[in-house]
Amino acid sequence: MKLASLKSGRDGKLVVVSKDLTRYTEAGRVSPTLQAALDNWDKVAPGLEELAQGLESGSVPAERFHERECTSPVPRAYQWADGSAYINHVELVRKARGAEVPESFYEDPLMYQGGSDSFLGPRDDIAMPTDEGWGIDMEGEVAVITGDVPMGVTSEEAGDYIRLIMLVNDVSLRGLIPGELAKGFGFFQSKPSSAFSPVAVTPEELGDAWDNAAVHLPLLVRYNGEPFGQANAGVDLTFNFSQLIAHAAKSRPLCAGTIIGSGTVSNKRDGGPGKAIVDGGDGYSCIAEIRMIETIQDGAPKTPFMKFGDTVEIKMKDKLGKSIFGSIDQKVVKYDRMV
Repeated sequence: MKLASLKSGRDGKLVVVSKDLTRYTEAGRVSPTLQAALDNWDKVAPGLEELAQGLESGSVPAERFHERECTSPVPRAYQWADGSAYINHVELVRKARGAEVPESFYEDPLMYQGGSDSFLGPRDDIAMPTDEGWGIDMEGEVAVITGDVPMGVTSEEAGDYIRLIMLVNDVSLRGLIPGELAKGFGFFQSKPSSAFSPVAVTPEELGDAWDNAAVHLPLLVRYNGEPFGQANAGVDLTFNFSQLIAHAAKSRPLCAGTIIGSGTVSNKRDGGPGKAIVDGGDGYSCIAEIRMIETIQDGAPKTPFMKFGDTVEIKMKDKLGKSIFGSIDQKVVKYDRMV
């Protein structure tokens, strides 16, 4: 089943989307919004599944689906917690500044609590007051949306609470991160609004590409129209989503609609750091990673961060080459305060 939220009010209008992403049917008679559906998932999901089946058979009213009309599946969430499941990414960042990765990082996931009140739509611009010094970067990730998760859930149990899967562009301001981390109190200004894919899908929709609470497909990133990354989200994964959820719920319950991110999808290459696609590698899911490799190899980074006018596209295709979630397609623009 594929679900999306069309732009309407603050919380969007829930629709069921066809498997090929060409048509949708309104879900208002079952649930007005995706958050409302998540709050009552056991009661609502069968009705949504019925609409999905009707959409495929042509037995329910349908309209043309346009990804540009979507907000993020959950336009604002009660909680957005982003992990760092791909330790290769952490290793590169640490190595570039001459630091070792603590052994605990391989057993206990890193996670921060991000802002969840103003997600961007998948085709919304990334508006920033400046493109100098702040180090605007994209981060291609996978995320899951949970149901109500009890405190103390085990990693063996946690997978049962995953309701939906989607893609993320976790926008980061690399120039602001060092100062914030130096305060010892985590990210805030350095993590502006994230964007999510037009469509969120149930685990069953992914078939055998969903295994062991992870998506085993390449995450495709294009930067300024050119291939930038194709790292496989199921490879070099230190923590799966069950483990990330259990980590988040160690000392608190998680409300239905909680979004848990994987962190930047990152693959090694022949046992070492990744290579650019043009060099025969799988590329990168963020600019920071290639800058770290340049620092390790050449002593200094040469790839600049994003500037006004730069674009990023993030998507994932199934084994037949068809888009699963639709695409995040954004441009960096100058922020114009309207009020």
